[in-house]
Amino acid sequence: MRPPTDPSIRPYLLSDWPRLCAIHDRARLDELRLSADVAAFRSLARTAHSEGLFDGRLDVASIDTVVQGFVAYKRNSLNWLYVHPDCYGRGVGRRLLRHALADAGPVVTTLALAGNEPALRLYRSEGFVEIERRPGWLAGSEQFPTVGVLLELRR
Repeated sequence: MRPPTDPSIRPYLLSDWPRLCAIHDRARLDELRLSADVAAFRSLARTAHSEGLFDGRLDVASIDTVVQGFVAYKRNSLNWLYVHPDCYGRGVGRRLLRHALADAGPVVTTLALAGNEPALRLYRSEGFVEIERRPGWLAGSEQFPTVGVLLELRR
């Protein structure tokens, strides 16, 4: 068996779109199983523009030329971070997070759903601290209550 390859990071290309949809749509179901309800699922094709995927910088992580994750961020906020379920635990999410943080400002915030312990563990392990919990509803699926966990990193 070959040792795992470290993911490489590069800017998003339009040709990555089908793979981003596949990554998000599989990983989002896992996120919803842990935090809200899978019935609240909305595909990336339906949510990308309305939820600001392209409003800042968008980069992808590849292993052996196959995109396995993506991160979207601005100077002071991490807005999207998804990894293909086949790559969970292989360092793709951490690599994407560190990449975004290297380009970010001295204060960075992100929002994770309560119950999504894998994401919360990752953020905390990189120095984020919980600032507040916000009860509310999932965007576009307002009949599904959830709790958002606002996290912040100060450097």
